[in-house]
Amino acid sequence: MTTELPRPRSLWIETAPAPDRAGHDLPVEADVVVIGAGIAGLTAAHELVKAGRSVVVVEAARVASGVSGHTTAKLSAQHALKYATLASRKGKEGAALYGHTQLDAVEYVVSTSAELGIACDVTRRDSVVYATDRSQVGQLRREAAAAAEAGLPADFVEHVDLPLTTVGAVRFVDQAQFHPRRWLLGLADHIERLGGRIVERVRAHKLDERPLPTVHTDRGTITARDVVVTTHYPIFDRGLYWARLDITRDLVVAGEGDAPPGMYLDAVTHRSIRGHAEGDRRYVIVGGDHYRTGEPVDVEARYRHLADDATTFGVTTATHRWSAHDLSTLDGVPYIGRYHPAARHVWVATGFGQWGMSGGTGAGLLLTDLITGRDNPAADLYEPNRFDLRSSLTLAEDGAKVGKQYVAGYTRALTGTQDDLAPGQARVARRGTGLVASYRGEDGALREVSALCTHLGCVVAFNNAERTWDCACHGSRFTTDGSVIQGPATRPLPPA
Repeated sequence: MTTELPRPRSLWIETAPAPDRAGHDLPVEADVVVIGAGIAGLTAAHELVKAGRSVVVVEAARVASGVSGHTTAKLSAQHALKYATLASRKGKEGAALYGHTQLDAVEYVVSTSAELGIACDVTRRDSVVYATDRSQVGQLRREAAAAAEAGLPADFVEHVDLPLTTVGAVRFVDQAQFHPRRWLLGLADHIERLGGRIVERVRAHKLDERPLPTVHTDRGTITARDVVVTTHYPIFDRGLYWARLDITRDLVVAGEGDAPPGMYLDAVTHRSIRGHAEGDRRYVIVGGDHYRTGEPVDVEARYRHLADDATTFGVTTATHRWSAHDLSTLDGVPYIGRYHPAARHVWVATGFGQWGMSGGTGAGLLLTDLITGRDNPAADLYEPNRFDLRSSLTLAEDGAKVGKQYVAGYTRALTGTQDDLAPGQARVARRGTGLVASYRGEDGALREVSALCTHLGCVVAFNNAERTWDCACHGSRFTTDGSVIQGPATRPLPPA
């Protein structure tokens, strides 16, 4: 692809304008406070309002403008090659339970969008995980067998309708794709019609659990019976989530073209392909090129590589590009339930491992059951405070990664140059006894903030595509003026 890439912008956000809810009043109490207006938070809020609870949703930015607005928006129970591993680790019953909670989430979006009249482009599609290397065929066949044994609509197929030479694939029939922001904006409207309240541009920064859960925000406090934390990366440092989640950034490029008929994922490279129709315009959406959030990589070059690959699937000119923030748990199953072992009225949902559309929806449904006291057979599977020996080994590996990033960040900063910055350039360097993150904007103005993440003090690195300061230890992200984009950090980088 020879044309210039567009500035980073999400197709979903650009094509679904939203009302401004920043001016809404913040109540002082409610039955339930939901922190985070993404797919998990709004699903839980909707179902809890229907169950008769008074609900307040607080969002630091805008509804569906975070991770839920930066996705490929596949709505499927097929999560790469998942079920053979799940059956080995959680047993066949655990694999089946996981799969059916994901199928239930797909059907919830399909049926509820029709029931509420939310026009969010829900379209049934087969989901396919394919391979181009013959050595992968055995793994594909084992995955198809494990998924079918779990009661899922899966089979092995030899032919894949792609402009590639493939050797076989696992197919899940009758899955779906949709416009995630239209779905969530419609859900938000219905929450408000039922009496719930959604307040944007309110940042929660502290939580007291006793005597009653109280959320402290930059616009006051709210007391509740239950607090639901669905901020993707759980804010409030309790439960050791920062040590039990692995962080990944996924890049996406979209452009006009004729997409293949299904939803596709390469079993090895995780290259993702799907189509989308916006009026009379047809888009091909291609994702991949993962990297650890905050690593000092050339993100712009990775976007260009992805855009070049997109030409294989019919994209001649990229019209949009965006990136998603993904979190994976130690055992590949999301954490949904009590925030920590002693919690009774504080709940969490996180760690959807690149499958947040079905995973987040399922989380909202499970949290509703837990809060309202309904039995749910999947509660133990998703219990956030579970642990086993294999997880402890993964935890040690993740801890080593964080330690490596911590040392590498300081090393880069201490050896950084003090050369003048041209517009669009950035650096992290030592100044006196401190480390400074400097960025010169396209207007020539120099912005300088502390280079130490306000979460646990790791050194941030510059993302040259999104123009952000990112932390490789636990994934916090900041604007060039230091404002928080994504946690676990809740405080901005102070001016240098």
